[in-house]
Amino acid sequence: GLLRSDSIPEVGEDAAATVSMAETLSEEEQDELRKELAKVEEEIQTLSQVLAAKEKHLAEIKRKLGINSLQELRQNITKSWQDVTSTTAYKRTSETLSQAGQKASAAFSSVGSVITKKFEDVRNSPTFKSFEEKVENFKSKVGGTKPAGGDFGEVLNSAANASATETIAEQTEEETH
Repeated sequence: GLLRSDSIPEVGEDAAATVSMAETLSEEEQDELRKELAKVEEEIQTLSQVLAAKEKHLAEIKRKLGINSLQELRQNITKSWQDVTSTTAYKRTSETLSQAGQKASAAFSSVGSVITKKFEDVRNSPTFKSFEEKVENFKSKVGGTKPAGGDFGEVLNSAANASATETIAEQTEEETH
């Protein structure tokens, strides 16, 4: 028959093996195979032409619908992303990263709490209280009638302005004498 169980040599196989196989076929079998080869090649060519015509028709339909390459690419990316996100591996990875993010967030939160506590400890320390009192005393001596307990930054700015004013007043006094 036309279909034999003999293997067909692959590209690069020994040419002698191919010749010996052809010698074992009768003239009639070889003619049958040549006809079948021609027929299959013709079918392939016909299918290629049909495929090209179908692709052309597809392009025409897309053009009429206003579908361009960018829209198609966007749709393909969206579909691919949906396919990826539905995989088990993605879901597991996403869950793991979510848990890691929650743990990191909790760690940063606790670090923030520790830092806040340390600042409170510093502010309540005797050294800081003493410094704050000295700044308040300096402020009240220099010219502040502002009520005590203002923002620390305001106190420092006020003290700096007061000393600058005092320096200018001293210079003016020296110039007039």
